[in-house]
Amino acid sequence: MIASAQVAEQASDSIGLAEDAAEKQAQALELKEQKRMEKEIQKAEKAQKKAEKAQKKAEKAAKKREKLMDDIKSQRKSIEKDEKKLEKLREKMQLDKVKGKLSPNDITKVNKKIDKLRSGLVKDIEKLRKLERKQ
Repeated sequence: MIASAQVAEQASDSIGLAEDAAEKQAQALELKEQKRMEKEIQKAEKAQKKAEKAQKKAEKAAKKREKLMDDIKSQRKSIEKDEKKLEKLREKMQLDKVKGKLSPNDITKVNKKIDKLRSGLVKDIEKLRKLERKQ
């Protein structure tokens, strides 16, 4: 009887051990599955961040192109304005010369203004060329 009790006890111990082993194995599988899911979530988050970063970069590039286009437009307008101003100044000087309203001192002053406008115009044209090269 003692022997059969020992055998029964050993059997129940081995069943208990098997249950413990099965339980540990199930927990290990569950833990592995949980880790796999976490990795997948991290991968998805990383891919989303990468996509957002790419989108921001594209938006920034578009903004930069738009700003460049605005700068070019503004520069062209400025050049046009200066050219008109220069032409008006020349015409006024010619008209005043014909009428005899200008003294040699006045002519010098007007010529200095014209030279200053012309040099500013040359600078503006160079700026425009640089902007167009960036485009």
